Amino acid sequence: MGKYILKRILYAVIALFVVSTIAFFAVRMIPGNPIEAMTEKLPDEIRQQVFEQYGFDKPIMEQYKLFFKELFTEGDLGESLKYRGRKVTDTIASYAPVSGLLGAEAIAIGVISGIILGIVAALNRGKWLDYLVMFIAVVGIAVPNFVLASCFQYFLTIRFHLFPTTGWEGFSYTVLPALALSFNSTAKYARYMRANCLDVLNQDYIITAKSKGMSKFRLIRKHVLKNSILPIITLLGPQIALMFGGAFVIERIFAIPGLGSYFVSSVTDRDYTMVMGQTIFIAALYILSVLIVDILYGFIDPRIRISQRGGRDGN
Repeated sequence: MGKYILKRILYAVIALFVVSTIAFFAVRMIPGNPIEAMTEKLPDEIRQQVFEQYGFDKPIMEQYKLFFKELFTEGDLGESLKYRGRKVTDTIASYAPVSGLLGAEAIAIGVISGIILGIVAALNRGKWLDYLVMFIAVVGIAVPNFVLASCFQYFLTIRFHLFPTTGWEGFSYTVLPALALSFNSTAKYARYMRANCLDVLNQDYIITAKSKGMSKFRLIRKHVLKNSILPIITLLGPQIALMFGGAFVIERIFAIPGLGSYFVSSVTDRDYTMVMGQTIFIAALYILSVLIVDILYGFIDPRIRISQRGGRDGN
């Protein structure tokens, strides 16, 4: 198991380095130079000082080496071009917890409700409950989350005054955006869980357990849930990272001070260092979540470790 984990960690480090390199050169290829726009009305000497401060006076490969040297030796992602004096790491530390809290709540709602709905649909295949769950799944996948967010705001805040419309001042402010973000996840988890449960329920050992009089609750807890959960874990890993960068529309609609909306404004402002820093942060989170999923696979299903070992032996 130790070799399995080390191999996955090595792959994760290589992947993060590749993503960071691509992001560095992709950002530099954006037309226009924000430093030029910022300093066009300043004297030449001051302009040169600003270029030197941010390293834009150096060749691109030297900038590349300097960036990674500071990243790996000091953990420094640089300083914002738009807001001088503001560190990228400080911005991430300020805004990421908000997106993280909202994302965690949305993921929890999506996973729990999706698993329950999927099991209910599988146990009632061909019945009205099954059709109802599949209808919810189709709606959740087809309707964009910003449309759902607008509907929630209209009905649950304007019409019935159940929740606040916008802001971020307490738990009640998180309910509507979390529901809007979780609806698509709920639909996906329900569909995957239904399909996996139906497959497991047709296995011989399930039929044997039923013939021995095992209760439905124990059957689900002991056999069905354990053997149907792996695909859910697969979806869960990447979604953790996507909640930070992919929730910017919801954050804008509900006026939430999260990292997603700040990332979009950084791209609009051509804030190179801020875009780079947030891209690396989200990529690292994505790769880390996939790594954790791979390790969890090894613990949940030992056959994965066996197949990995067998593949190496075969080579």
